[in-house]
Amino acid sequence: MIKENHTAFSDFILLGYSELWDLQALVFVLFLTLYASIIIGNGLIIHITVTDPPLHTPMYFFLKSLSFLDICYTSVTLPQILTNLVVEKTNISFIGCAVQVYFLLLFGGIECLLLAAMAYDRYVAICNPLRYKLIMNRQFCQGLIFLSSGINMTFHIGQIYLVFNLPFCGSHEINSLFCDIPPLLELACADTYVNKITVLAAGVLFIVIPFFLIVASYVKILSVILKIPSVEGQKKIFSTCSAHLIVVSLFYGSATIVYLSPKTKESVNINKLLSLFYTVFVPVLNPIIYSLRNREVKVSLKKLFKRQM
Repeated sequence: MIKENHTAFSDFILLGYSELWDLQALVFVLFLTLYASIIIGNGLIIHITVTDPPLHTPMYFFLKSLSFLDICYTSVTLPQILTNLVVEKTNISFIGCAVQVYFLLLFGGIECLLLAAMAYDRYVAICNPLRYKLIMNRQFCQGLIFLSSGINMTFHIGQIYLVFNLPFCGSHEINSLFCDIPPLLELACADTYVNKITVLAAGVLFIVIPFFLIVASYVKILSVILKIPSVEGQKKIFSTCSAHLIVVSLFYGSATIVYLSPKTKESVNINKLLSLFYTVFVPVLNPIIYSLRNREVKVSLKKLFKRQM
């Protein structure tokens, strides 16, 4: 079936924001600036967490992994978006589309589970500090990353197989800036019930369950914070969690609406904007949020800039 679909037509057409053709140059500069900001900002986070010994802790191991994922995640979509802004034909090949969707889901799913792991790290550090080093050892942290990657790689191979075995016998114009499952299902001329069930299952596995684990971790953390008699002590502990809470709210909020909310004609443009939010704007904001809300990161960045001057 995949072969039949591929021979029926060779490309999908990404509509993107074609209605803003007069502003293409401005939009190109905007996205190029955002992409450069993602590479530089997250690259700096990776650099300081690798080279600065005080940041060789589980918390910053996860932060380094998050920054690496953000670079990979945006590199799946932004180069394609930038290319489409400077050429007349905004085509993507059938195989190229399948590859793009797979890696988009892969990196996005790993990031969801990574954010849950970061919440668990904060829970252990605050609620069980005496056993923190024993529990959050190097092997355990690396194991969480490998387990998350393995689950995502296996699950999304099956999901991609189901989607790209659908017959796309009508229009092949994707009303999005990049290939993604929701707009692809709109083009299929067959029953997509099974596909929608797998999307729902993926949403539960990679969005809902990790989100509830994060909420449970922070409920426990809040109960510990409230028992601290000193207001300054409460603020100090909460400051170590606030950056992560902001990132979780931005990423999960936009992803939940796109993948788990009912699809209507009116929601297409909203989902197009929100998909940009969690694939582009959140990776831009992550280094800024962690730099502004984390004293150790700010100290490490200052040391780096002083060495360069």
